[in-house]
Amino acid sequence: MTLETLDRRAPSLFKQQASRTSQLALYSALALFLMVADARFKITAPVRAAVSVALAPVQWVVAQPVLAYQNASRYAEVQQQAVAREDAARKELVVMAQRAELAEELLKENEHLRAMLTLRERSTTPGQVAEVVYDSPDPYTRRVVIDKGQVDKVAPGSPVLDERGVVGQVTRVYPTRAEVTLLIDRDQAIPVFNPRTGARSVAYGDASSARAGGLELRFMPSNADVQVGDLLTTSGVDGLYPTGLPVAKVVTVDRRADSAFSRIYCEPVGRVQGVSHVMVLQPLNRVEHPEAASMAAQAEATKADKTVKARSRKEKAAAEKADDKPAAPQAKDPA
Repeated sequence: MTLETLDRRAPSLFKQQASRTSQLALYSALALFLMVADARFKITAPVRAAVSVALAPVQWVVAQPVLAYQNASRYAEVQQQAVAREDAARKELVVMAQRAELAEELLKENEHLRAMLTLRERSTTPGQVAEVVYDSPDPYTRRVVIDKGQVDKVAPGSPVLDERGVVGQVTRVYPTRAEVTLLIDRDQAIPVFNPRTGARSVAYGDASSARAGGLELRFMPSNADVQVGDLLTTSGVDGLYPTGLPVAKVVTVDRRADSAFSRIYCEPVGRVQGVSHVMVLQPLNRVEHPEAASMAAQAEATKADKTVKARSRKEKAAAEKADDKPAAPQAKDPA
């Protein structure tokens, strides 16, 4: 064993150290001295400043995870609030758009109903307002179903129109519903009158696929005085439609050299597509006017008077004939 490896310190048994009580008293006195000196002379202020400067980077590094966690939490919370506000704003926007659309529809419906009421006041023919419930499910016909029927005294053949003009005619009646055949149906026809020329004709629903939704004036001569823009009204010769109701406007006049008839296409004045409310009039042959009723009663009275007079003349003639007839000869008695 070398000399460098030998421990030359004295054993712990021979070490001379202060006791625990002495150390506590010494440190307590030192602490009290430092507190008094700091309170009186501010001797530790430079030390504190130096220590704070030296520990500032350490504090910054230690505080970064905490700050990052707080910022992340705050960002997530703000993001959630922003998303919630955006969703609420979108929902409110949708609700406002629906309300605006509903208000616009109600305004249009109100204007439409006001126009129908004005038309009802102007019309001399009794009528009632009806609402279109749905279109006919048959794809080969142009019909709609209204919410009026036999209970509301709707009769077959009743004219149906809106505030613009004639829309169609009631063709089938149920207790609480009625089926209206529109003017553009291929099986529908309506007598029309041209106020410009005074000519009468018949408009049929155009069944061609190229001009679906229109009318056609058939069997019109090639030299007929019909011009584009002519307004056609009801003629009233059928006994169903009142006279003078707008029906259609002429949009095309095709005069063919190889045919004796012209092809005349018309566009309905009334809204035959997308109509929501209509006016159902009573057919003219079912309308009871006071003058017509009085004239009918007078005619019945005159007819009854003539019948009574004719019967009295017949009885008088029979009586005179019986008086002038000679008596029959009596048979002779064989005795």
